[in-house]
Amino acid sequence: MAKVVAMVLAGGRVDELGVLTYYRPKSTVPYGALYRIIDFPLSNLMISGIERVGILSQYRSSSLVEHIGTGASWEMIGRNRHITILPPFHGANAADWYKGTADAVYQNLDFIESLKPELVLILSGDHIYQMDYQKLIDFHLEAQSQMTAAFVKVSKDMASRFGLGLMEGEDPRGGKLIDYKEKPKEPISNWASLTIYLFNWNILKEVLKENASKDSHEFGRDILPNMISAYNCYGFKFYGYWGYSRTIEEYWQANMDLLGVNPKLDISKWIVRTNLDHEAIRDRGPAIIGPNARVENVRFYNGVRIEGEVENSILFPGAHVLEGALVKDSILFFDTQIAPGARLEKAILDIGSTVGRDAQVGDSKKEVCVIGTGTQIPKGIKIDGGVSIDPGLSANNFFK
Repeated sequence: MAKVVAMVLAGGRVDELGVLTYYRPKSTVPYGALYRIIDFPLSNLMISGIERVGILSQYRSSSLVEHIGTGASWEMIGRNRHITILPPFHGANAADWYKGTADAVYQNLDFIESLKPELVLILSGDHIYQMDYQKLIDFHLEAQSQMTAAFVKVSKDMASRFGLGLMEGEDPRGGKLIDYKEKPKEPISNWASLTIYLFNWNILKEVLKENASKDSHEFGRDILPNMISAYNCYGFKFYGYWGYSRTIEEYWQANMDLLGVNPKLDISKWIVRTNLDHEAIRDRGPAIIGPNARVENVRFYNGVRIEGEVENSILFPGAHVLEGALVKDSILFFDTQIAPGARLEKAILDIGSTVGRDAQVGDSKKEVCVIGTGTQIPKGIKIDGGVSIDPGLSANNFFK
């Protein structure tokens, strides 16, 4: 088997996620009552047998560092297995801040070189999907490709949001990549980039060194389009579930996809690991459902306490819905609390937020309402759908 090193792009903030990424990169945004989004690519690496991993961090990386720990949660600890966090650094010939995805990898060429790989797998740390990367590797080697990018089919009306690849041939696995455009106004295809790139190591070094003197340093915008005519490039087609979740509405929907008798995403059939030793999860007691509670179509984990009504929602450890409260179509992060008489509809409450007695937050018929971490919603207040509240606002200064 070819020697592979994976580089995970996990340090970016997504502006469209607003307050959810004020204090964390998108890769550590909580998901599905237990997980962080980065758990999915890391679990994919685990099931694919890729055990030498560099994680490129940048924006507010403390939550990422804490979550990754030693890498033991994904069986990446041992003599020849490891995860290494690679933050920006200041050196003789390197800037102290990554200037783009390609620059982030370029600044860590020495790390990759030390591992002497044949192939380098570069992937985003903030997408929700399950993939055995060995199938991509096998396709790459069989095609004698020098760079292979993975693509997923999207609707034509959504295509212009993504980098798009045009492949030739009838092979359902993929084909030679004959064109690539980053977010074109006029789509060249409806195969969207998964931000998964597999390079021959000698080719990756070559293209990154060439790009280093340029003004822009992004794989999708700069590297791939320039490689099409100069190298043997292929596209690999992926057919499974893909949670892009770049916007609040998409993130909310990706969580809702977990619910129901026949969910769009049946995560019980996936192999997903997370850091269960994280302080937000470990040592929690069992979930408690009160005698007067009503729970319908809800996903939750240990440490949750439900005494009121909860339907069609996601609850993380420590979430507490008191008797007389209603939570509907919502996501409650760790250690949130909904007081008696409060009503929460199509809302996301970040860590440690509280909703006061008889308050109304969100509207199931409107856009998602988002409450930032540590916010105290006063009693009796009404907050409409689509509203976003900054983190840390207390009930005492809510109207100031």
